[in-house]
Amino acid sequence: MSIRQEEVARHSGTIRKNDQVRVMAGRDKGKTGRVLSVDPAAKRVTVEHAGMVKRHTRPNPQKNVKGGILEREAPIAISNVMVVCPGCGKHTRVGHKVLSDGTKIRICRRCDTTLDK
Repeated sequence: MSIRQEEVARHSGTIRKNDQVRVMAGRDKGKTGRVLSVDPAAKRVTVEHAGMVKRHTRPNPQKNVKGGILEREAPIAISNVMVVCPGCGKHTRVGHKVLSDGTKIRICRRCDTTLDK
């Protein structure tokens, strides 16, 4: 495995789609939202209502797209967000635990609550 693949593998399991996360750095610091998409290769996540940018779109009648200036979420670096624990309600680091049946789950480092459903 190359160094690049190891870095992708390291970040791929910590934050997943539909996780509740808190932005820890940047202009949206302090905002919380749901993860819409994860790109482990680029180490980026798209968070709902965070990292909003204006996109100038030209109209396309074939695809039923109206033109104008649209606001949409831009990807944020994965290092700038932390998972919010459903148990304690605080942002936390993610740990991993192997259960007795062999399944690997994510846990909260603060209160040992399971992050996986």
